[in-house]
Amino acid sequence: MGIPLNPAKPLNVGIIGCGAIIAQYLSNFRRLESINLVAVADLDPARAQAVADSYDGVRALTVDELLAADDVQLVLNLTIPAAHADIALKAIAAGKSVYGEKPLAATTAEALEVLDAAAAAGVVVGCAPDTVLGTGIQTARKAIDDGLIGAPVSATATMATPGHERWHPNPDFYYQPGGGPLLDMGPYYVSALVTLLGPVVSVVGAASHTRSERTIGSGPREGQKVPVDIDSHVTGVLVHQSGALSTLFMSFDAVKTKSPNIEIHGQTGSLIVPDPNYFDGDVQLFALGAEDWETLPVSAGYVDSGRGFGIADLAATPEGQEPRAGGQLAFHALDVMESVLESARSGQAVAIRSTAARPTAVDLQELATTVSA
Repeated sequence: MGIPLNPAKPLNVGIIGCGAIIAQYLSNFRRLESINLVAVADLDPARAQAVADSYDGVRALTVDELLAADDVQLVLNLTIPAAHADIALKAIAAGKSVYGEKPLAATTAEALEVLDAAAAAGVVVGCAPDTVLGTGIQTARKAIDDGLIGAPVSATATMATPGHERWHPNPDFYYQPGGGPLLDMGPYYVSALVTLLGPVVSVVGAASHTRSERTIGSGPREGQKVPVDIDSHVTGVLVHQSGALSTLFMSFDAVKTKSPNIEIHGQTGSLIVPDPNYFDGDVQLFALGAEDWETLPVSAGYVDSGRGFGIADLAATPEGQEPRAGGQLAFHALDVMESVLESARSGQAVAIRSTAARPTAVDLQELATTVSA
């Protein structure tokens, strides 16, 4: 059995993977009394040591040393997506709970192996994105739950960019299997749609790509060509269990859009939902018979939240309950995205094999407190 999590005590966390994203987690861990960072590890020992030097009480270890450390209760897995399952399984085998960056794993087959291993070991699995816990998505969810738009009918989710190679110095993985606009940004949008409208039961997808290679636009490799081995534009229709229909538009081929990131339509109103890649933002309502959009007051979610709040939420989740940013939601989102791509290849609708309970709502509250580094 794993080390039991005690909501009354800080959760001891060890991080594997000290790349760029770790800075956001470190900043928020300093504000969260329920998180006690004790160790970090990276394949590059210098990167781990640099993090340890910047954060009091943290020691730099090898990956194997961190996995074996008795004081680490949860492993935060910030490795590349291809390594997510491997690191998670090793942490679970060591009796530790796991929280990973999105996606849960590179494939649903790998993700299922992680969830099954965790269930057998009696440990907890959580996964980004935890943006769904912020005031943006949660205020929109409360508006829906309070009946401000009536019964939800449909939604659109739009992410359009001409490609990450314009700014990312090493964009190769975005254009390799496991990458692409849907698997890269889709977890934010699909997790938000499930939080707002409930689980998905079937999908229809179509996909395309416009170029066989991309040119790196910045950094030491500027001007180098990157081969494109995935579809760089994906469209999908998601049929929710509730009967609502969501349309996904995920593109590395489109230059710009004025469409809202997410728009929800109900029988008596429409909502503009803020970018699910962020934790806050305005929620706007156009009620049937109104003359203009109305910005709703912030009414739900963790105030001033950021990456890592999902771990604090997990730490406070009673034993036996699924965390809001939990493995089941992450698995369902991955299953939906993988099924959209499967439908695009086959030209047929695909039934979703998994499901996930709509996570419980987050009341308006503050988790962050000022604590010493």
